[in-house]
Amino acid sequence: MAATSTAPAVTILVAEDETAIAETVLYALRAEGHAAEHVLTGGAVVPRVQAGGIDLVVLDVGLPDMTGFDVCRALRAVSEVPVIFLTARDGEIDRVVGLELGADDYMVKPFSPRELVARVRARLRRAAPAAQARWQRIGGFEIDREGHRVRYATHLLDLTRYEYGVLEALLARPGAVLTRTQLMDRVWADALDSSDRTVDTHIKTLRAKLRAAGADADALIRTHRGLGYSLEATG
Repeated sequence: MAATSTAPAVTILVAEDETAIAETVLYALRAEGHAAEHVLTGGAVVPRVQAGGIDLVVLDVGLPDMTGFDVCRALRAVSEVPVIFLTARDGEIDRVVGLELGADDYMVKPFSPRELVARVRARLRRAAPAAQARWQRIGGFEIDREGHRVRYATHLLDLTRYEYGVLEALLARPGAVLTRTQLMDRVWADALDSSDRTVDTHIKTLRAKLRAAGADADALIRTHRGLGYSLEATG
């Protein structure tokens, strides 16, 4: 009888248009105890990853609508989820291009499903500690303080230095009201030509970027008249 594992299940997204290969890969991954999902086109990969819950992507280079290289490039603009390429081409240039685009591993067809599962296992083992150390989840947000990055609902926000500073200060104390003076002291301490209106301007641009990520920005960043601003992280 197999031992019961207490480790949380991970979900692998397989992007492969050859049905026989996809079914073999899905079977091997599920037999290992992973959840596995399948898409037939490259265009489906980024939206699925952005929806959340995907821990690794197995990505065929030769997809019908776009190359796996193009998919990986688009994926790296929004996510650092590990990627393992599958390809029928074994040329060195293809391996180099794939790895330079941000892929984590590369397997040439035909391949052993058992070897693929082993590589998935190794990649997840390496990725988990780094991900846990880097990103802190606060409600619907994730913040990487070392990398000065913030995600909302898996969307990486394109923030300026000061936008990041304001959001980091608000995320440090969810629900607490920070006055304009407090925000100025924390974010613009080294600026000589800033004013209280600078805070208001950056709150406005932050809300616009959160709306673009699908958030109810006015509910997330609340204005307290005569006082300042607070952030409802779970809003």
